[in-house]
Amino acid sequence: MSSPNSPDRFNEDKSTFAVRGGGEAPDLAAGVAAIRNVLDTLPIRPGVYRMQDARGDVLYVGKARALRNRVANYVQVERLTKRLQRMVSQTRSMTIVTTNNEAEALLLESQLIKRYRPAYNVLLRDDKSFPFILLRDDHAFPRVQKHRGARRAKGNYYGPFASAGSVNNTLNALQKLFLLRSCTDSFFKTRDRPCLLYQIKRCSAPCVGRIDEAAYRELTEDAKAFLGGKSTGVQAKLGAQMQAAAENMDFELAALLRDRLRALTFIQGTQAINAEGVGDADIFAMACKDGLIGIQAFFIRGGQNWGHRSFFPQHTNDVPEDEVLTSFLGQFYEEVPPPKQILLDRELTEGALLAEALGERAGYKIALQVPQRGDRRRLMDQAKRNAIEAIERRQAESTTQAKLLREVADLFDLAEPPERIEIYDNSHIQGTAATGAMVVAGPEGFRKGQYRKFNIKNKDTAPGDDFAMMREVFTRRFSRAQAEDPDRDSGDWPDLVLIDGGRGQLNTVKAALEEIGVEDVCLVGIAKGPEHGRDGREVFHMLDGREFQLPVNAPVLFYLQRLRDEVHRFAIGVHRDKRSKAIGASPLDEVPGIGPARKKALLMHFGTGRAVRNASLQDLQQAPGVSAGVAQQVYDFYHSR
Repeated sequence: MSSPNSPDRFNEDKSTFAVRGGGEAPDLAAGVAAIRNVLDTLPIRPGVYRMQDARGDVLYVGKARALRNRVANYVQVERLTKRLQRMVSQTRSMTIVTTNNEAEALLLESQLIKRYRPAYNVLLRDDKSFPFILLRDDHAFPRVQKHRGARRAKGNYYGPFASAGSVNNTLNALQKLFLLRSCTDSFFKTRDRPCLLYQIKRCSAPCVGRIDEAAYRELTEDAKAFLGGKSTGVQAKLGAQMQAAAENMDFELAALLRDRLRALTFIQGTQAINAEGVGDADIFAMACKDGLIGIQAFFIRGGQNWGHRSFFPQHTNDVPEDEVLTSFLGQFYEEVPPPKQILLDRELTEGALLAEALGERAGYKIALQVPQRGDRRRLMDQAKRNAIEAIERRQAESTTQAKLLREVADLFDLAEPPERIEIYDNSHIQGTAATGAMVVAGPEGFRKGQYRKFNIKNKDTAPGDDFAMMREVFTRRFSRAQAEDPDRDSGDWPDLVLIDGGRGQLNTVKAALEEIGVEDVCLVGIAKGPEHGRDGREVFHMLDGREFQLPVNAPVLFYLQRLRDEVHRFAIGVHRDKRSKAIGASPLDEVPGIGPARKKALLMHFGTGRAVRNASLQDLQQAPGVSAGVAQQVYDFYHSR
């Protein structure tokens, strides 16, 4: 078996082949014929198959112990559910990937589902990655910080945490308990006096020598012990130090240790859910009500509760609950490292296979268990209750949301409640760092994974010209949509577009879309009212010239204001990020072929970017580390212009 971390473990170049059929309209007979064409070529060995429609879009990803036997089931139409019959009627080609064993097939299936998001697979719909705490190891005074994404930095990672709030609470506790620094390395180097965190007893100020390396290393080891679940030992150590300080009449130190001990006791109380003896475990309980499936997850590390989260997998109609949970766990642990024990509320038919696959990926043995008694059983019962309550909350929210969307449809004369609403805004400061922003909302709420930012690129746009910026944003957005999805069957075309602006912005957007041949999108402008928003009422501008306001206490007004506020928040955030990068930019960044080392050499020699620009060729050649060719390149770049 290949290494679990090998990038070419499945080697699709050698083990993949596709068979295509014809026809575009859904046709059950054509779909069966396309699958039959594949059957003769299939081996009786493990692998993964992808069913694709006439355009090549992936409809379904499945794994099999014996590919030929599994795929043969799809030609027995009378035994298929209505859902699978619809899938077969759209199938026109298949792609096959063979693997060494069924465990590898299960891992590859999860990867491909996450990549292609097929319409007929159970999907884990979650826009956010899980946060971790990172205690870095690449500095004499390690930094503690929140971390998301790829784990490339050297250090100890603790997680996953269920939410950013859970991480922030733990980070606050670490600062109070162990006085570890949270500042960046560049900030650390430039300090000549302690910052505010030292004054409020949240940092030991290693940047200015208030603590030596050995003492800081001891604090770091205590923090690792705390995060590893050994908080009792840390508590006993702090208590002994406090007692010793009091006996030596060092009451200031004793008071500091007392405060740290109180912080430890508080965080133990907030994190504990009586999980003694559980160690590291993830707990999953599933509930089903009125066709909606909810999965509740608890994350326990070292007997501490690191948060919980509810999940609502999509495309679960006619899918057995056992299969839903198996598919969910495969996708969930695609990016999150699993603990050594995973507690479930039911036995899984493919539980042993799933444990083998997860263990192969993680590099250690994974156990899937169904608790029967004791603390584990009590925790599972708690997770089950939470799963049921989460479904009931979801149903109540869905009912309210559906009602609001129906009111939106009535308000703006839409034929149906909108499935996709796009909201647009621009942000700049006197024309600088100009950006456009788009947020997306639907029946399930905001779709943060589909937010988009637009850097204003048109050099002819006058600084602060909001109309020109709107024109550029909409031209780029809908020109691309027309090129990539002219038939509008991907679900990425909006049913309603809201524009943060008045009649002028609305007319500009309308003209921009008409120029590219888009004339059937519902556009609405939202502008501040006569009191400039102080009365809490916005003016809605319609394409037909109508303008109206809603009652100040109307729920649909609150909903539309929330949409507008979200795009405003996102646009400002994008603008701030762009402005921050611009502040740290150098004129030398524009010179082609000048990397960080040569840029640093030039700045160290001349002092400023302006001095580099004004330097003669002879002066440039005398700069250390700058060759004659590079000097000529820099000189030509500035003086040829």
